[in-house]
Parts: sequence; C-alpha cells; structure tokens
Amino acid sequence: MMTTRVLPSLALMLLLSAPSARAESLSVDFSDLTLGSESFDNGSDGSGGFTSKGVFFRNSYNPTWQTWSGWSYSNRTDNTTAGFGNQFSSFAGGDASGDGNYAVAYGQSPSSVRFDLPEPAPGRAPVGMSARFTNTTYTALSMRDGDQFGKAFGGPTGNDPDFFLLTIVGYSGAGASGDVLGEVDFYLADFRSDDNSLDYILEDWATVDLSSLIGAQSLGFRLTSSDVGTFGMNTPAYFAMDDFAIRYAVIPEPASLALLGLGLAGVVAVAGRGRRGRVA
Repeated sequence: MMTTRVLPSLALMLLLSAPSARAESLSVDFSDLTLGSESFDNGSDGSGGFTSKGVFFRNSYNPTWQTWSGWSYSNRTDNTTAGFGNQFSSFAGGDASGDGNYAVAYGQSPSSVRFDLPEPAPGRAPVGMSARFTNTTYTALSMRDGDQFGKAFGGPTGNDPDFFLLTIVGYSGAGASGDVLGEVDFYLADFRSDDNSLDYILEDWATVDLSSLIGAQSLGFRLTSSDVGTFGMNTPAYFAMDDFAIRYAVIPEPASLALLGLGLAGVVAVAGRGRRGRVA
C-alpha cells in the first residue's frame, strides 16, 4: 500500500524536473558601444558599419563629401535645435533603454538601411520580435515647423493629410534580398484624420511588434512621406531605433526527453507490480 501511494509523487517529480521549453531573448540596446558624452559615430572611420550584441548594422560613408547613409549610433539628447546640424539627436531627448545609446538611420530604402538577423542557436526557435522607434529632432522639427526643404505638416489650415511612414520589410535572404515575407507599417507622423486633434508627430519611443516578420533573414527599412517635390521626398529621411529584441523558445534536447520517457516507464512498471501485489 505504501508503494502505491508514493508512485504519483515520483511521477510528479519526474515531470517537474523535465527540461520544459523556456524563453530566452536577444536584446540589442547598443549599451555595448562606447561613446563620449553627447556624441555619435556615423562611420567616418570607414569600417562599413558597427556590431552590437552580435548584430551588424551596415553603414556607407563618403569621405569626399563627408556624407553617410545606413546606420549610425548616438547618445545625443538635444530635442530643441532645428536643422541638419542636429541630425543625430532623438526627439525623445535620449535613448529608450536608459543606457544612453541608440541607433540613428538615414536613407529612404532597404537598399541603404538594412541589417541581417542572427541565426538562432541550436534548440532555439524565434517566437517574437520587436523594436522601439522614434523621430530624430531634425526630422520632427522639420515636420512641425517647416524648413527650407520641407513643409510644416498640416499646412496653413492644419487640414493637409500629411504623413511620415516607416515600413519594416522582412526578406528571405541576407542584405534585404530574396522574397518579401511581410511588411509592418508604423507612422512616425500622421495628419490624415478629419479630426485635427488626432494629428501627431511622434515625440516618444514607441514599441512596434515585428513578430509577423519571424522567418526573415534580414530586415530592410523604407521611409515615405506625403511631402514630395521634384527631387523626391522633402521630409528628412531619418529615424531612431532602440531595444531591438528577438524572443526565443528553448526546445528540450532529444536526450533529455528520452530520459524523461525512461523515468516515466519505470514508474509505470513499479505501479504495475504494486497493483499485482495487492490483496483484496
């Protein structure tokens, strides 16, 4: 009788000790990058990009013209100074994660703004993906007040249906190549509502769920605006990103599952012997 009472406890202990699926995450918050106070790195060293938490962010720098595209990183906090000279500050006044650093992107298409996703480690399956985005100060103040190139969003009456749209595209191949697996739209500014009180220019960090792009080998970023002129988009083609994260489910190894099966089989066998030994 004592043996049969203990058997359920043995089975429970085996189940609780089994290596069930658990969660892990990769969080790219750029805290592993070193910058001086109120500074930035726009690839002027010609390295072609930078790596944070194992993810490589591509950058193209032209030393002749001292221009860049792709990704840079910054810790600048100036959210009041307008103009091109303040292109590396977030309109949120700093980063999202609290470590000081964040990424700044410049470019209108996935051919210039993109990065490859890391291969999952063995036994890891991606189950979620997200990032936080905001405007740069240069772009936000251009949209709010207008400048020598771009209009003030909403126009003189506030009724112009202006917008500034970030589209994140998932690709089957590296370097924004192969098939398009999906797209996620996120408005950095939106004046399309008939109710002008709903118009906005994003001034804080906002989390965007990118889980629909799981399975992509790379992400590309596209910017579009309602303010377009003879030479293309008038709105400065910048945005800021922080806290890019991928969540993984950790799958138990086959050997561990086999051991669990053997343990449960032993419990069943002992239970069988206990039942046969009982006297009515």
